[in-house]
Amino acid sequence: MATLEERPQAVSSIPQDYTKRLMVFGGRCSMELAARIAGKLDVDLGRADLRTFADGEVYCRYEESIRGADVFLIQSTAPNAAQDMTPNDALMELLVMIDAAQGASAHRIIAVMPWFGYARQDKKSQPREPISARVVAKALEAVGVDRVLAMDLHSGQVQGFFEVPVDHMTAMPMLTQWFMDQAFTEELVIVSPDAGRVKVARNFARKIGCHWAVMEKERPAQQVAEIGYVIGEVAGKRAVIVDDIIDTGGTLAAAAQTVLDEGAKEVYAVATHGIFSGRAYETLAASPLSGILVTDTVPLRAGAPDMIRQLTCADILADTVRSRSPAAILAGQKG
Repeated sequence: MATLEERPQAVSSIPQDYTKRLMVFGGRCSMELAARIAGKLDVDLGRADLRTFADGEVYCRYEESIRGADVFLIQSTAPNAAQDMTPNDALMELLVMIDAAQGASAHRIIAVMPWFGYARQDKKSQPREPISARVVAKALEAVGVDRVLAMDLHSGQVQGFFEVPVDHMTAMPMLTQWFMDQAFTEELVIVSPDAGRVKVARNFARKIGCHWAVMEKERPAQQVAEIGYVIGEVAGKRAVIVDDIIDTGGTLAAAAQTVLDEGAKEVYAVATHGIFSGRAYETLAASPLSGILVTDTVPLRAGAPDMIRQLTCADILADTVRSRSPAAILAGQKG
């Protein structure tokens, strides 16, 4: 009787390619950022037919084969006035892109969400409210996403709503480096806009090598805030208010005025996500802020005042995508 080693081995006549491709596609709310990421990775941005029908329904079709590929879908679930898209449009477009990739036999589907919409609705503040961030997580998993990449989530606990892996990246190194490169003559002080951002402000200050302060704030209603006072020394210094999101700008404008009233020479603001909804541009242009620094996780709509400066997070995201690419994973398995 022939041993196992002596038995003839079956050889498949079907050619098999075990080298998975890396492909990058952009949704319409993050197409420019997707192009930058693809450029950093030295790959062509994938072609997809993305449109909105007359009745408002979104449509997706990949215009090239993605069979067996690791597909990275770049889409912030944020508004994009240039594309006439709301956050809900962006979310639905991302969902149909994932489903289309599933049906086209992609090997893995990774949703890269620089701005994770609905992240602020991460808990129940009152009875009979939904936890909308959890709804988004369930929807993404239901259509077949294999992994999620996000930048500076409003609350890290959002990761707990997922069963699939979540990579939580931060723009802090890039933002702190920008202030270190400016070589300001006045001493800097990093200001947290509320108690919830104290850890971020403290880490920001430690990275730069300066002191930090915190503001006392009460929020009587949603998107309405009253600034109380500053805990910490800001008099005679250049203050930098650090937050993760700038939305309507009302709270930030009030905070800047309070810091100036406490004796600061000048006030800047820095945030990862510049949403600037409603009359934010007008509110901030009329505020005492000397400058605002944000990243391109959310595209700036037209008409932004000169005081707003935008840095790209393409390098951070490209490095993360590269480390999760087939070549990197294969190298790790061999090691």
